[in-house]
Amino acid sequence: MRHRRSFLAVAGGMLVPGLARAQRGRYTSPEAKTTAMIGGKEFSVEYYAPSMHGRKVMGGLVPYGEVWCTGANIATGFNLGSDIEIGGLKVPKGSYSIWTLPGEKEWMLILNKETGQFHLNYKQSLDFGRTKMMLRTLDQPVETFRVDLRPDGADGGILALVWEKTEAYLQFKVK
Repeated sequence: MRHRRSFLAVAGGMLVPGLARAQRGRYTSPEAKTTAMIGGKEFSVEYYAPSMHGRKVMGGLVPYGEVWCTGANIATGFNLGSDIEIGGLKVPKGSYSIWTLPGEKEWMLILNKETGQFHLNYKQSLDFGRTKMMLRTLDQPVETFRVDLRPDGADGGILALVWEKTEAYLQFKVK
């Protein structure tokens, strides 16, 4: 009997990791980070990067008219090394989560005061603010979701969300 319990414990221990992998689904979204020095200050975005895997993304996997976590798994974090102005919002230095409201012709960037939450736990009551994003159609599809931070002049930057054939972006100024 003692050997049987030992065997079951070992077999059970081998099954649990396999079940955990199976529950994650077919696709995994690896962690990613982008960092840029803008206006002499460090800015970074930490996110999980899903891939297309042959799926229709915009208007499909990422539905129009619904708040999207803007990545996968855990809410995308936007760390500001300085106060900024982005799309009319005056945002103090600190950490925020990025959410978006995608549309076929227009996107809305949502900065939320809560960080680190699971991607389905969006709380609108914690929004810092919302602002419209500019859209550009890409010539070639981008397989894996990417966030770009690009310097734009001496004290400006661009935050860009790039996936499939869509780039949604906004300029910001360091204050």
